[in-house]
Amino acid sequence: MSEVIAKVISQKGTCTAKHRVGDEFVIGQGTPANLCSWAFYSLFPFAQVLQFGGSFPWEQDRNKAIVVCPDAENPVVFELRRTLP
Repeated sequence: MSEVIAKVISQKGTCTAKHRVGDEFVIGQGTPANLCSWAFYSLFPFAQVLQFGGSFPWEQDRNKAIVVCPDAENPVVFELRRTLP
């Protein structure tokens, strides 16, 4: 199983979890410390696909996925990247 790193690549408005561009979180089987649980719930299905070797047809790079947290008025955009063993 690969490790997946979630990196904040964009943040607009006011994030109540105080996420900022450049923040990184390691996604495993539990919620990473200091990662908003709402964002984690959005990221987790995509992270699982990457962890187990899958990819997304709309991404040019099969080792990544771009995912947005569910707060439409204060969106935080994450890049999920599979680390290769």
